[in-house]
Amino acid sequence: MQFTAKQISEFLDGSIDGNPDVAVTELSKIEDGKTGSLSFLSNPKYENFLYSTQASVVIVSKHFAPTQPYTSTLIRVDNPYSSFTILLDKYNEAVNAQAAQSGIDKLAFVHPTAKIGKNVFIDAFAYVSENVTIADGCKINAQTFVGANSKIGENSIFFPGVKIYHNSVIGNRVTIHANTVIGSDGFGFAPQKDGTYNKIPQIGNVIIEDDVEIGANTTVDRATMGSTIVKKGAKIDNLIQIAHNVEIGENTVLAAQSGISGSTKIGPNSVVGGQVGIAGHLTLAKGTQIGAQAGINFNITEENKQWHGSPAQPLRNWMRASVIFKHLPDVEKRINALEEELKRLTAELEKNTIHNER
Repeated sequence: MQFTAKQISEFLDGSIDGNPDVAVTELSKIEDGKTGSLSFLSNPKYENFLYSTQASVVIVSKHFAPTQPYTSTLIRVDNPYSSFTILLDKYNEAVNAQAAQSGIDKLAFVHPTAKIGKNVFIDAFAYVSENVTIADGCKINAQTFVGANSKIGENSIFFPGVKIYHNSVIGNRVTIHANTVIGSDGFGFAPQKDGTYNKIPQIGNVIIEDDVEIGANTTVDRATMGSTIVKKGAKIDNLIQIAHNVEIGENTVLAAQSGISGSTKIGPNSVVGGQVGIAGHLTLAKGTQIGAQAGINFNITEENKQWHGSPAQPLRNWMRASVIFKHLPDVEKRINALEEELKRLTAELEKNTIHNER
């Protein structure tokens, strides 16, 4: 596929500085750009790459003012990052269209009671159980399991090895990456007098709403009763644990290796950094932002507030504290020195007091 700077500019409603007829055939990072590639500059700290890149076309902000000579043709837009993302989406659509597959592989198993929509692809060694509904345009890749009575919305994609347990409900345009498990049992065990544990049956399900993307090797546990819910537009990274009866709000983003304990509700448009731990039965307000490796063990009621540290505290407090942390060894030395001086002065004072009394 080949496009000129002029064609791309018109598509993005941008303006051109340079040769409008220069052609590109691929996308690249600005630092790896070469002749025939299209890149973008959004973050000012990468500006120096513009002056050395070989990329034929670079998307920049309409307000960008270069400070050194450059060789690329510039396309000026309101938001370079968003514009480049649009092009990535279009490129991905084109690639997928070229590689589009449909039909049921002869090595797949589809139960006779399953309802399969139009233009559905079910790859080899996939297993579709009884009473499953798979809507139009879905892609079920190799070694995927879809449990009984589950419902899959339109144009959803399951990558190889995905496991969907029984009674799960998956919305439209949901993407689930390899080896993720949806609907595994919640972690529920009742302690007994003799020190053993009895398993508590997990009879609920999981609901994944529209336009959700879930990364590889993530688990979303089924509810004990009711539903574990991931609301529309949420984006969940790899290696995340979402426990039973959790509710992830609309357009919330969770980064890798975070864990959400049972029955916690995260408000819409929240951001959870990597390796964050959130205790159970909590409520986090809309727009909550949690820094990497933070620990949350309390309700957050104030919207759009940033938190960091473990246990977490408001970001500003944590930043003040972190400045002090690195000075603690010196502070300890000073305190020890002051204590020694205090001991010396106390001893000297006691000596002088005894002498005066005599």
